[in-house]
Amino acid sequence: MHIVDGALAPEVLIGGGVLAVAGLGLGLRKLPIDKIPATGVLSATFFVASLIHVPVGPSSVHLIMSGLAGLVLGWTAFPALFVGLLLQAIFFGFGGLTVLGVNTVNIALPAVLAGLLFRGMVSRSSPVTAAVLGGVAGAFSIALTTLFVAISLALSGDAFIPAAKLVFFAHIPIMVVEGLVSAAAVYLIAKVKPALLQPADAAADFQLQAAVLRAKQAGEAPNG
Repeated sequence: MHIVDGALAPEVLIGGGVLAVAGLGLGLRKLPIDKIPATGVLSATFFVASLIHVPVGPSSVHLIMSGLAGLVLGWTAFPALFVGLLLQAIFFGFGGLTVLGVNTVNIALPAVLAGLLFRGMVSRSSPVTAAVLGGVAGAFSIALTTLFVAISLALSGDAFIPAAKLVFFAHIPIMVVEGLVSAAAVYLIAKVKPALLQPADAAADFQLQAAVLRAKQAGEAPNG
């Protein structure tokens, strides 16, 4: 998933940088106060999950948990995943600083799209159904990221086309594993804290309704 420094054409780097800045701006604007802890946790989850990676040509194979980030965070997945990528580039040399924008777009944009496509259905489903949809979202995000990586390499020259094909097919097992792990995580969230899977406004409404219900129950309780 991490494209290394020196592998991409300048115009691809510039385009990726512009899109990354736009995504970061939108993600920060849509970051609600109550989602800051979840944003930090998912950023750390991505950071740890993608530390174990296998080099494949100018990229690498590893888990990223971006589908889960998209389901929980929506557009806020952009800054969450950007921070993880930045720290990996600085401390471990994964990817690089010049390709940071492209890597951010390749990983964060599929996460956002997975959230847009599946979040509504997940939030309205039973835990079991939500887990299945979460697994599909996780696999979908990996597949789309792999496609974006392949496109980034192909746009940088014909010499990278064989590597782009290799990157795509090498990630098929990762799609399966990511789907299973995402399904388990979504099931747990749906059972323990379903408000995390709600859009920001819906989550606030959910919490407000819960508070009103608790207040009514307290008022109906007998005194002493």
